[in-house]
Amino acid sequence: QLQPVESGGGLVQPGGSLTLSCAASGFTLDYYGVGWFRQAPGKEREGVSSISDSGDSTNYAESVKGRFTISRDHAKNTVYLQMNSLKPEETAVYYCALVGRSYYDGSLLPHKYDYWGQGTQVTVSS
Repeated sequence: QLQPVESGGGLVQPGGSLTLSCAASGFTLDYYGVGWFRQAPGKEREGVSSISDSGDSTNYAESVKGRFTISRDHAKNTVYLQMNSLKPEETAVYYCALVGRSYYDGSLLPHKYDYWGQGTQVTVSS
């Protein structure tokens, strides 16, 4: 079963920063596009950012452009989401998800992704 594992969540003050990691064990992420999504209580899951298998192509939701950066380290088999200037309304469970590299099109729509992690909680609060 292909399941990535998220880490790096936690409690951060408004305006603070966190870096989330999406790692794979037992398989390589090199063959997959990767997306980051978040879901707050009572709200639908929304796309935050995505990156192609090569890392050459990225996409961001308008709400996070200029504050979040997605990247990948092939040697570490990990995709990162650097989040700066965090806001309280960005409190949510953050998920990473995978789609085969042939099917990656930059989409931030959850239904385009096939394999999901369990999520990591991010709480932005003073």
